[in-house]
Amino acid sequence: MIMAQTIKRYTEEEYLSLERNAEAKSEFYQGEITAMEGATRNHNIISGNFFAYLHLKLKGKGCRPYSNDMRLHTPGTAFYTYPDIVVVCGKDEFLDNEFDTLLNPVFLVEVLSHSTADYDNGRKFMRYRAIPDLKEYWTISSYEHRIVKNLKNDSDNSWVLTETTNLQDEMKISSLDIIVSLNEIYEGTEILKNL
Repeated sequence: MIMAQTIKRYTEEEYLSLERNAEAKSEFYQGEITAMEGATRNHNIISGNFFAYLHLKLKGKGCRPYSNDMRLHTPGTAFYTYPDIVVVCGKDEFLDNEFDTLLNPVFLVEVLSHSTADYDNGRKFMRYRAIPDLKEYWTISSYEHRIVKNLKNDSDNSWVLTETTNLQDEMKISSLDIIVSLNEIYEGTEILKNL
């Protein structure tokens, strides 16, 4: 006889208590905790390049970038995760007085791996769309030259997708009114040409 395995379900409070004392990061969605994978060299280079670029360009403009150690909560969905880059403009809004869980990003970035690409472009993006302040969501591939920009249309809350694979291209971060080139984001990476 095969026994079904019982999955322990946690409250948001239990997750936060565990997570704040954990050595590794985990994602939480509707009672389930999932360990997050480590990052590849290309992933780290891309995240670092983009974070450094944003940090420089946003100085004095009332917006702050955060790296992948800043937890994000999506209100109304019981979803907690750690995007690769989070940008908040104006006053940071936090879940509680621990000041470690943001609520109001305007711009989010996820760097994709083979194993996370479908999730980051699918269910995770669907959950992110519940964030009222979110204006723009980018996914950046770590295994090919590809950036997908999703921009929220304020008039009807639809999302418009723009994609590029050309290293010579520049893309506008519309929510922050700055332009970045693919060359800057991918500088120092080793992308395989034949996938």
